[in-house]
Amino acid sequence: MVNAGLSWLATADATTLTTGEQADVLRGLEQAQSRHTAARSKVLKAFDASDGHADDGHPTTRSWLQWQTQLTRSASAAATGWMRRLTAHPAIARALATAAISQSWARELCSWTDTLPPDIRADADTILLGAAAAGVELADLAKLAEEIRQRTATPDTDTDDDGGFTDRYLSLSSTLGGAGVLRGDLTPQAAAALQAVLDALGKKHGPEDTRTKGQRDHDALEEACRRLIASGCLPDRAGQPTHIMLHMTLDQLRHLPGADATEAAWAGTMAGPGADCDATIIPMVTGRIDPDVLDQIASLLLSNHTRSHSMSGPQDQARPHDAAETARRQRTERAVRQILIKRAADLLCGPSGLAAALRNGISDRLAASVSLPLDVGAAVEIIPAHLRRAVTTRDRHCRFPGCDQPLAACQPHHIIPRSQGGPTSLANMALFCTFHHLIAIHRWGWNIVLMPDGTVTATSPDHNRVLRSHGPPRQAA
Repeated sequence: MVNAGLSWLATADATTLTTGEQADVLRGLEQAQSRHTAARSKVLKAFDASDGHADDGHPTTRSWLQWQTQLTRSASAAATGWMRRLTAHPAIARALATAAISQSWARELCSWTDTLPPDIRADADTILLGAAAAGVELADLAKLAEEIRQRTATPDTDTDDDGGFTDRYLSLSSTLGGAGVLRGDLTPQAAAALQAVLDALGKKHGPEDTRTKGQRDHDALEEACRRLIASGCLPDRAGQPTHIMLHMTLDQLRHLPGADATEAAWAGTMAGPGADCDATIIPMVTGRIDPDVLDQIASLLLSNHTRSHSMSGPQDQARPHDAAETARRQRTERAVRQILIKRAADLLCGPSGLAAALRNGISDRLAASVSLPLDVGAAVEIIPAHLRRAVTTRDRHCRFPGCDQPLAACQPHHIIPRSQGGPTSLANMALFCTFHHLIAIHRWGWNIVLMPDGTVTATSPDHNRVLRSHGPPRQAA
C-alpha cells in the first residue's frame, strides 16, 4: 500500500493539485519519512542482531545495504547510524514512529542530549519532545537543551589527576612457540581508540562464527595491525607485509614422504586458512643434539677402534676389569663426543649441509632457496611482484560481489587452490578482503568463479545462493 501510494504520487501530475493539496502531500511525506526512519531502524536492529547479512556473504549490515538495496556508502552509513541512534534514544524513536517529530529535528535532539550525562539523557529527550509538541521552535529547543546541559554539568575538580597519562604502559612478551602475552594500562584516549577498532573489526560474522568475544577481539587486533602494515604508513618497512616463518626440524625433514605431503602439512598446520595465498615464506630448519645417539656413535667408533687393535696382537686387547683402562676409555669417549659435536655443525649447516640438502630435495620450490646456517632459507615469494601488481591493477578492490574494501584490506587469492593444481597466474587469481578471503571462502566454503568477461560469481556452500558482480574491471596494463 505504501509503495502503491508513493508510486501514484511519483507519476501523478502535481500541477493538477491545488496548493492546499500540495501542502498536505508535502506534510504527509515528511510524516511518512519519520515513520520510515523509525521502521527501518527497528527492522535493521533485528536484522543486525541476527547477523542476517552473513546469509548473503556480507561482513556487516552496512555493506549488505550497499549491495542489496543499492545504497551508497554514505547512505548506508546513515541508515545504520539511525539504527544505533534510536536504540540509544527510545523516546525519540517512539516520536518518529508516530510522526510527532521530523527526522531532521530528531537528529538535532539526539546530538544535543548525547552530550549530557548518560543517566539523564532519557529525561532530557522527554522534556525536549514535550516542548516540541507544544510548538517550541528549533532555536528555542537548542536554548533549552543548553540550559539542561549547564544545570546537569558535573563540577570541575581542581586536582592533579592527569587521567592516567603518567601510569600508561604497554608490554608485549613472547612465550614458548612464539605466542605473546599483552599487558597494559591505557589512557582513556588510547582505550577509546582501541575499543573503536575492536568494535569495527571484531563483530561476529554469522551463525558459523563460533569464536568467543575474546577470540574475536584478538583477531580484530591482528587485522588492524595487518591493515596498518599493508597501508605503507609505517616507517622503515619495505617489501610485502605478510610473511610465514616456516619452522621445520631436521627430524621432520628426514621423515617427510615428499613435496605434496609437505605442502599439505604446511597449509594445515603452519599457517591460517588461505594465508599462504599472499605470503612470503621463509623456511627455517632447526635441530638438537640427542645425547643417546651421540653416545651410541661414540661407542660404535670406540668398539671398531678396539676391534681393529685386538686383531693386531693380544697385547692390545682391552681388560674390562682394569680401572685404569676404564678411565682411559671414558676419557676417549668424551673426546670423541666433542669431536662429533664440533664436526656435526659442519655436516648439517650451510648451503651444502645436510639440512639444506634435505630441504631443497623434499620441499620443492616453496622453500628451495639459498640456505643460511642451520638452516634459514632466503625469503621466497609465492606470488611474483609483477603478477601481484597485475592483479591489484585489474581488480582495485575486493572482488566478492557487493564488497568494495580497498587494496590495503585485500589479499590475492588462488581461485583454484595450489593444493589442487591451481596455477599462480592472472586468470586464476583475484583480490579479496580479509573477511571474504579467510572466512567466507576458506572457512565457510563459498565458491568463487572468475568469468571470462572479468565478472565474479560467488556461490554459497549449500548452493542456494548465487551472487554476481556487475561490470568487468578495466584491463591490467
